[in-house]
Amino acid sequence: MIAALLVGSAGVCALMLVLWAIHLPLRNAAIVDVGWAGGTGLLGVYYGLKCGGYPPRAGLVALMAGVWGLRLALYLFVTRVAGQPEEGRYAELRRKWGGRIALKFLAFFQAQALLCILLSVPFLIAAANPSPRLSPLEWAGLLLWLVAWVGETAADWQLHRFKSDPANRGKTCRAGLWRYSRHPNYFFEWLIWAAFAMFCLGSPHGWVALAAPALMLFFLFRVTGIPATEAQALRTRGEDYRRYQQTTSAFVPWFPKD
Repeated sequence: MIAALLVGSAGVCALMLVLWAIHLPLRNAAIVDVGWAGGTGLLGVYYGLKCGGYPPRAGLVALMAGVWGLRLALYLFVTRVAGQPEEGRYAELRRKWGGRIALKFLAFFQAQALLCILLSVPFLIAAANPSPRLSPLEWAGLLLWLVAWVGETAADWQLHRFKSDPANRGKTCRAGLWRYSRHPNYFFEWLIWAAFAMFCLGSPHGWVALAAPALMLFFLFRVTGIPATEAQALRTRGEDYRRYQQTTSAFVPWFPKD
């Protein structure tokens, strides 16, 4: 288990180093988001294959982590990297950070690697569990993961379809789930991590996994999630987004105010 953690940690740090080098000529730091999703998913797959726990459980860990990470990484690559200008949040970081920008982004990329390592702990704990039976908590976690994955996929698809229409340039998406939450993708992403934690609670020391959704909630509300996204939305959409803020829940989907 410790050996798998060390190898996985070294691998994701190396991945982020490579992506940092790639981002220099691209001048698009959003590739770090692709690395975060893909790297965390790959850690889950690796732990599922290498930790030696009960094979059906380890297989579910690898499947859930891999499907989540692959879908999100591909979506982020298509919408933020491939042929795309650098996202406004990262352009703003370049402006604020000023000199030695390459070294500062190197530290940023490696900080994302550390986040991958911390968030992958539930995968490690569950994949190493030798108990030859899946518990009710694990079945509940699997069901919650499925609901959350479908919700996040739907929210991403609705936003991408809205942004793909040139007539919507400069407008705020209120389609589908975005009518009920300003950030339904973030809500379902957090719910996925709650599902991973619930699945992990069926394993010895599984309570440690509760730190993953707590950490994700902190980042979404205080660091790189909602604050940065809304600041960029206000810069680009102004009064239209302010009206959206006044009528629509920030996180948990709920009926909009009149």
